[in-house]
Amino acid sequence: MMASRDTSTGGVAGGLARHIPVLAREVLEWLEPAAGGVYVDGTFGAGGYARLVLEAADCRVVGIDRDPGAIAGAASLASEFRGRLDICEGRFSQMAEIVAGLGLPGVRGVMLDLGVSSMQLDEAERGFSFMRDGPLDMRMSQSGPTAADVVNTAEEDDLARIVKVLGEEKKSRRVAQAIVRRRGERPFTRTGDLAEVVAAAVGPSREKINPATRTFQALRLHVNQELQEVAEGLLVAERILEPGGRIVVVSFHSLEDRIVKRFLASRSGKVGGSRHLPAAVGPAPTFELLTRQAVMPGEGEIEANPRARSARLRAARRTEAPAIDGLPDDISLPRLPEVPAYRSGRE
Repeated sequence: MMASRDTSTGGVAGGLARHIPVLAREVLEWLEPAAGGVYVDGTFGAGGYARLVLEAADCRVVGIDRDPGAIAGAASLASEFRGRLDICEGRFSQMAEIVAGLGLPGVRGVMLDLGVSSMQLDEAERGFSFMRDGPLDMRMSQSGPTAADVVNTAEEDDLARIVKVLGEEKKSRRVAQAIVRRRGERPFTRTGDLAEVVAAAVGPSREKINPATRTFQALRLHVNQELQEVAEGLLVAERILEPGGRIVVVSFHSLEDRIVKRFLASRSGKVGGSRHLPAAVGPAPTFELLTRQAVMPGEGEIEANPRARSARLRAARRTEAPAIDGLPDDISLPRLPEVPAYRSGRE
C-alpha cells in the first residue's frame, strides 16, 4: 500500500500547507513532551508533528528532512517558534551529528514518521505516484539516481528481485520482463507510462489496489534506500536518547514496521526462545516497550484520511544500559544493487 504520512488541510501563504499528521494524539501520548526537553523530528515533512510537540510543551525541536522542498517551506514555522525549532537538511540516520553540531544537551525524544509524505505524493513532478502522470523520479532528496535510471538500466534479474522483495509482488518476474522488453524500444521517462506497462504485465486482480502499486512502492523504497535508513536511524536513536527518553515510530509499510518491531523487541529483551532451555544471557535491555502491540488509527481517522489505514505506531522508553553495537540477528536487510551504481538514463 502506497501510503503517506500526513494530510493537507489547506495552504499557508509563504510556507507549507498546514498538515495534520497521522496518529497525532497517539504520538503525543507516547512521546510525552516536557518543558526543557530536546526532541528530534527525524522526518519533518510539513512540520505537523513538530508543531504539536512545540505547542504541547516549552521544549526545543530539531526538525530533519532530506527533502530540500520541506526545508525551504519550513521558514514560517521556524519563525513562529523562534529559538525553539531548528530546521536541518539531512537524513535521520545523521541525527547524532546534527544534534551535536547544534550543541544541544541530551535528547529526550525521537519521532520518526516513515514513508513518503502527502505533499511529495500529491506533487506530480516528484514522480512518486502513478495516479498523477509526471517525471519518473521518486527521489526524496532530489539528488542521485532516479527511478527512471533504475528501470532503464538495471538487469532483469535485479529488477525482478527489487519488485519481489520490496514490493512483495508475486508477478515480479513478469513485471521485470515487460519493463526490459519495452525499454528496448524506448526508455521510460514518465510515471503514467511505467504504470501502464506494469498493469498490463500484472493483469486483472481481485485486489482493490492498482496493479502498479507494489512496483512503484518497491522502486521508491529502493531509490531512497528506505529500509537501510530505518535500521541505521534506530541504531542512532538508541545512542543519542538519554535514560528515560522515548522513541515513537509511525510506519506504513510492512517491511519497515517489521524492522522497528524486531529492533525494539530485541533491545527490550522480548525475543522468542524455548521454555525448555535456559534463558540466554546477553546485553542489558536498552529499551522498555511502551506499546506491546502496534497502535493503529481508529475508524474515524481512517474515514477522514484513507491514507492512514496502513499506519502502525510503536513506542519504547530508553533504559540506562549502554547502547548495543549492530542490528539484532533477526533483522536482515535485503541484498540489492547499490543505487549509486545505476548509470543515468538521461546521459
